[in-house]
Amino acid sequence: MIRLKRLSDKPILSPIWDHEWEREAVFNAGALCENGLFHLFYRAADNRFHLTTEKPEDDKKFVSSIGYAVSTDGLNFARFDKPVLIGTTEYEAWGVEDPRITKIDSTYYMTYTAFRGQDWHDYRPALCWSKNLVDWQGHRILLDEPNKDVALFPERVDGRYMLLHRREPDIWIAFSEDLQTWTDHQIVMRTIPGGWEETKIGIAGPPHKTEAGWVLFYHAKDVNHVYRLGVALLDLSQPAHVLARQPEPILEPETTWERHGLVPNVVFSCGSVEKDGAYFVYYGGGDSCMGVAAVDKSTLLYYLTREAK
Repeated sequence: MIRLKRLSDKPILSPIWDHEWEREAVFNAGALCENGLFHLFYRAADNRFHLTTEKPEDDKKFVSSIGYAVSTDGLNFARFDKPVLIGTTEYEAWGVEDPRITKIDSTYYMTYTAFRGQDWHDYRPALCWSKNLVDWQGHRILLDEPNKDVALFPERVDGRYMLLHRREPDIWIAFSEDLQTWTDHQIVMRTIPGGWEETKIGIAGPPHKTEAGWVLFYHAKDVNHVYRLGVALLDLSQPAHVLARQPEPILEPETTWERHGLVPNVVFSCGSVEKDGAYFVYYGGGDSCMGVAAVDKSTLLYYLTREAK
């Protein structure tokens, strides 16, 4: 069994009360590493969540936006004072959530959840793009259906873009030639009854290409509403085919800030990066702040390829 190791027992990013847009929560960051820099695009919330109400209520409204932070070591981050992405369309009335970042050729793509807030399932997966990581355009709905946990693969297969998404409760894949029309929807991974992956699963961030296959970190929720992280290996040319899936979680809520937050007992990732022979997995703890944990790449692949045999 392989586990992630926390690189810090304390959050690496926390809310800043003086910034209204991120005063209540910073979590669930898309991640990118290039040219020696770690880039995080994190979800920020201006107010506490009231998820127990029957439907979203205007007097309890919280709005999410996307903040940007940069680091040279993956632990200590400098942050922009203002968000780099805010909701501007009808479907983003309650904000933009859970960004995931993929670079394809020379363009950066951000997939995220657009939340309109007419009811708790009134959300759509959306897409923005940028050449410099600061100026984003698009705000395009990817799939006109309630759908979350969406990310693009970092390259095409047979000339087609590949999109991982979730039609509850499972992880799906779809294909497109133009990033607009998505076809050949297939289930990649299903929930597993009776354990930590019982009620629903979803991807963490874009998968990592290796000689052995696509390394996919993902999250899962059990019947007690505990969110944990897992890992699987997908076939390179047929990514709907799962080569290996570790039965045990690789990270679960253990620290105080993971077990007691705006939403308790949650570790939830939207992105990971490869650096110096390791995967750095960035995750939200308790839907309140950000943490990071890592695993040696060669060790992880050893366990996954052993599972695949």
